Amino acid sequence: MNTALILELKTLIVEACDKDCDPASITDDELLFGPEAPLQLDSLDALQVSMAIKKKYGLRLPDSKETRRILSSVGNLAEHLAAWRASQA
Repeated sequence: MNTALILELKTLIVEACDKDCDPASITDDELLFGPEAPLQLDSLDALQVSMAIKKKYGLRLPDSKETRRILSSVGNLAEHLAAWRASQA
């Protein structure tokens, strides 16, 4: 996986959700949402992340169960974004 893209996404998530943590401290496969998640992101944070992804990359995430899976971890988001970029090329 592209480590530069993963760090970029971690930084985007921290900034979009106004969290006070080092993006590099987020592991690629840790849960991002819910009370058990280290960042404890919620639905408003999901909207913020989704809007930031649309603005930065042009990828629109529809409201669906698939979006929940995509946003569940940085690794899933990076995979989806990389696949989407490849399909656009």
